[in-house]
Amino acid sequence: WCFYLAVPPGATAAALFAGSYTEAAVGGGTVTRTVTAAALMAAVTAANAAGLRVTGRLQLALSGLLLVLLLAAVALSLPQARTEHLEPFAPHGWAAIGPAAALLVWSFAGWEAITHLAAEFRDPSRDLPRAAAGAVVIVGVLYLSVAFAVVAVLGAGAAHADAPLGELMARGMGGNARLLAAAAALLLTFGTMNAYYAGAAKLGAALGRDGALPGWLGRGGSVGEVPRRSLAAVSALAFLSLLTVTAAHTDARPLVLLATGSFVTVYAIGVAAALRLLPRRGAIRAAALVALVAVAGLLLMSGRYLLWPLGVAAAALLYQRLRGRKRARPAPEAAATPLEAAETG
Repeated sequence: WCFYLAVPPGATAAALFAGSYTEAAVGGGTVTRTVTAAALMAAVTAANAAGLRVTGRLQLALSGLLLVLLLAAVALSLPQARTEHLEPFAPHGWAAIGPAAALLVWSFAGWEAITHLAAEFRDPSRDLPRAAAGAVVIVGVLYLSVAFAVVAVLGAGAAHADAPLGELMARGMGGNARLLAAAAALLLTFGTMNAYYAGAAKLGAALGRDGALPGWLGRGGSVGEVPRRSLAAVSALAFLSLLTVTAAHTDARPLVLLATGSFVTVYAIGVAAALRLLPRRGAIRAAALVALVAVAGLLLMSGRYLLWPLGVAAAALLYQRLRGRKRARPAPEAAATPLEAAETG
């Protein structure tokens, strides 16, 4: 439930960020931002409704294009890097790292959504570990490269730029920084939301099929099927999130922190389970222990936004308990017909 219900606010936040980049490029204020976000959400919903094979090919093409674009921007801008931009190392103090990490978790979350699509793999036991390991390496290298280039090339000005990624791309490749940033943001956001929606829709259908969510969501949960009902639920909740922040005249930050709190809760449960299931000795268990300590720190940094996943978890447990009672309740005996009553009499 925590992962499933983290996707609508998380995907909406991503769409709003893309809308902000578009607004910075073409103007239009809140209207441009909101319309861009809504258009992205509708496009991703339509792509996923067409089936996983279509979205998978689209995802591969977008990811490849974005990877080439970002690596080219980093490589071409690095000659302009200045070592003095790296000092001081922590300009806002070490205490600022914690709150920043709580926000940055949202940026990394999503690659693990492929686990909910494991049944669609030809050989899950072989393909899934390879895909997960590859994602960690590629995402880690890409994020570190872009972050280093932005700081080393743009310096402190990156914090005040409307589109720091666009500024970096303009330094490396030339052109209008804001238009470049808007194009990159739209590509990046569509790919991210595509993975979010695909994984969450399949997860919701599986939960409905197994009784952890209402059964009507379970349609499309089998291998090769399209979970359109679950997808519709995810899309509807995402549009509700967009409507809420628009009506409240706020930015995407609350949505980011809501999603982050949910994802961190999922991570905490996952690594705690790993510590319980893994052998007591070995490097893998040690890595899980380190991960648990790190996740515990992120939980503390989530603050009041941790109330959302805790409430979701409580609702999930209550639903399961009530459903268990309903299933355990004996069926009422049918009333005897007049003929049966006469025979027994």
